[in-house]
Amino acid sequence: MFVIVGYIVVLFSVLGGFVLAGGHMGALLQPVEFLMIGGAAAGAFVVAYGGKPMKATLKALPTIFKPSRFTKALYMELLSLLFEILAKVRKEGLMSIENDVENPHESPLFGKYPAVSSDHHAIEFITDYLRLMVSGSLNAFEIENLMDNEIETHHHEGEIPVNAVAKTGDAMPAFGIVAAVMGVVHTMASVGIPPAELGILIANALVGTFLGILLAYGFVGPLSTVLEFKLNESTKFYQCIKVTLLASLNGYAPQVAVEFGRKVLYSTERPTFIELEDEVKQRKGK
Repeated sequence: MFVIVGYIVVLFSVLGGFVLAGGHMGALLQPVEFLMIGGAAAGAFVVAYGGKPMKATLKALPTIFKPSRFTKALYMELLSLLFEILAKVRKEGLMSIENDVENPHESPLFGKYPAVSSDHHAIEFITDYLRLMVSGSLNAFEIENLMDNEIETHHHEGEIPVNAVAKTGDAMPAFGIVAAVMGVVHTMASVGIPPAELGILIANALVGTFLGILLAYGFVGPLSTVLEFKLNESTKFYQCIKVTLLASLNGYAPQVAVEFGRKVLYSTERPTFIELEDEVKQRKGK
């Protein structure tokens, strides 16, 4: 939604200012310039990011136009789920969650939290470390190191689309210059034509530079920033799980463990202590 609104503002500001200054929109309609800049950028993208990086980027791009799923409601559900799991462990022992961990999609416990359960990667992350806790083969420091490595790997994978889009955007002005130079070459080869026609050719050539810069800083570049923000949100989700489970592993009560997890959240999504407490009580009553 905001991406579309931003694009409209960019176009309205640039093109509107051009028209108000007395410019004619027809002068900017240069399909050949679009072809050279867009085609060159697409080709360079395939060269640099063909294969897995390209698939990851194409998969990530549609998420730009979707609202963030990392809301306060999702985090309240996540922390409520973790609280219920840890409370069950504290009351009945680690072995009591073995069936839940092995079959989370068939577990009544996980089934009460559909927003979290629908995230395959989050459930896998939670159950993997609960399984290690049940096995008792690793201490808290070893599990923390393993969690850090997995979250770091997740973050590095997520950076691939961010870097791909950012570098493609950075190349746009250069391809705009290429298109402009091609226009200048064409103009110089036509120096014998009347000055009015020559001026049109020069104007057409300059459109290439204009389009390259506009596409880079008004359209493609900002997308990498959106992807980076979404990546950081996703990483924060796993950090919340990590901190909560480690707090429990270090001997803290479930109420305190989820408080550790709550504290690492961004202020815009972080529920208050009372909100989380009421949510946990409400879900326990179901």
